[in-house]
Amino acid sequence: MKNINYIINGVLAVAVVILFVLHFTGNKQDTVTRTIAQGDEAVSILPIAYVNVDSLLLNYNYAKDLYEIQMKSQENARLNLSQKMKDLEKEVMDFQRKLENNIFLSRDRAEQEQMRLQKKQQDLQELDQRTANELMVESQRMSEMLRDTLVSQLKELNKDKRFQIILSNTSGDNILLSEDAYDITAELIEIMNKNYAPAK
Repeated sequence: MKNINYIINGVLAVAVVILFVLHFTGNKQDTVTRTIAQGDEAVSILPIAYVNVDSLLLNYNYAKDLYEIQMKSQENARLNLSQKMKDLEKEVMDFQRKLENNIFLSRDRAEQEQMRLQKKQQDLQELDQRTANELMVESQRMSEMLRDTLVSQLKELNKDKRFQIILSNTSGDNILLSEDAYDITAELIEIMNKNYAPAK
């Protein structure tokens, strides 16, 4: 008789635990999934989304403007350096001509001119390196600005907390296959372009 009471109490305890687990996991399931209409039927999907970053960069006006600024900076730097290199080449050719025609008044004067040209060439190489570093820092700064804007806009888009995770996808690297319902790129681009006011 005593053993039967233990068995009944054990079965009741297990039943209570099962009901407890079912009750709370059932509620969790409702909050974890969302339902969308797909064709004639409703489909439950997880609260996960992704943004196709390549498409975002091609279609977001702020990203286009930042890219244009970056390209102009690189082009200006390249033209500036190119012009200085041409000037140096002219001076070197002029120096060679004077040296061949023995125009310098003294050997010391020719050596001074040669040293001046070598110094100028070294300065140009340093300018090239410095410019490349500045352009890289500027590019990183612009990438951070773009990322900050993207994150703030994603927070705004997700005010209703419908997504628990938002992933980025670049050239199909991170997400190889997914349902279209998880792709929020077009929605995000529309919101971001609407909120972007270019500087005049």
